[in-house]
Amino acid sequence: MIDNKNEEFPIVDEMGNILGAVTRGHAHDGSKILHPVVHLHVFNSRGDLYLQHRPAWKDIQPDKWDTACGGHVDLGESVSQALHREVREELGITDFEPESLGHYVFESQREKELVYVHRCVYDGEVKPSQEELAGGRFWTKDEISENIGKGVFTPNFENEYQKYFM
Repeated sequence: MIDNKNEEFPIVDEMGNILGAVTRGHAHDGSKILHPVVHLHVFNSRGDLYLQHRPAWKDIQPDKWDTACGGHVDLGESVSQALHREVREELGITDFEPESLGHYVFESQREKELVYVHRCVYDGEVKPSQEELAGGRFWTKDEISENIGKGVFTPNFENEYQKYFM
């Protein structure tokens, strides 16, 4: 499986205003065109944090552990619609109450994203997508702390975890 390089994302400014459209391929080719994404951090009531394992075929950060759910906002879709679609597709969860933590700009060598960050507490069954993910599990705070900086997690996850949860 590979990502669809012709999929269209909105081009946005740092306030989230839509300025145009860009293909996935162009958004990830080093052009640094700002496009929106959603992230959901899923905690259980014990305080453990669910992380997804990114598959080796992903074009960005393959084979790393990452935020429970993350995905692009499609052209014509709201942040809320994208969040609920991605959580349903990636984790099989439909009955969750997201809490917005705000947004920020993330820039890597290949892309620039306007990241809308959310969290929730969820104790139901998580069913990671076999098409989109290489699995997932809940991690304790100690497990996460022991592995930060060792190349186990995506840099984006590490930055968010340290900013919002430490």
